[in-house]
Amino acid sequence: MSSTRLFVLGELARRGPMHGHQIRRAAQLDHLDLWTDVKPGSLYGALQRMAAEGLVRPLRTERQGGRPPRTIYEITTEGRHELEIHRSTALRDTRMLPNPIDLALLHVQDMPEESVGAALRDRRASLSHQHQSMLHLRDEADPYLTAMERVIFDHTLRRLQLELDWHDELLGQLPKLLAADTTEREGGQDDG
Repeated sequence: MSSTRLFVLGELARRGPMHGHQIRRAAQLDHLDLWTDVKPGSLYGALQRMAAEGLVRPLRTERQGGRPPRTIYEITTEGRHELEIHRSTALRDTRMLPNPIDLALLHVQDMPEESVGAALRDRRASLSHQHQSMLHLRDEADPYLTAMERVIFDHTLRRLQLELDWHDELLGQLPKLLAADTTEREGGQDDG
């Protein structure tokens, strides 16, 4: 399932024919890069690949003022079928993607406790900033949000809050966890 394809095909199905700049602008206005893995800069290339695959087709080329010509695309029947597949997959997918922090935590045994704690506090501060930015963005956008967009904001905010809570617990237990990890590792070396 490609989030970029889902977004482009979904926008063309929902809003009708558009050129690449309009699609990119919609991604920027919705701040997709904050809550999805869709990167606005990748949309032009994706649109061209989907055109080559027959999922979208050029409808016409327009030129406004001194701007470069822009190709207007529309979704095809094959594109609507592809949209259904991606949408259905995304709605049913329950996989939690692995987070690199889990692997890193497995290998902190040779780091001083202060360094591990500092890195985790920096990470938590970054997540807190993301949470606050998302709250601010939601509050600014609230008068213009649909009911579904409010639910999406809530989902993102809850996930960020859960991460913050987990970091708080981890930081509170860090000295004990690192000591237990060292004790268990030393006990395991005696077996060899």
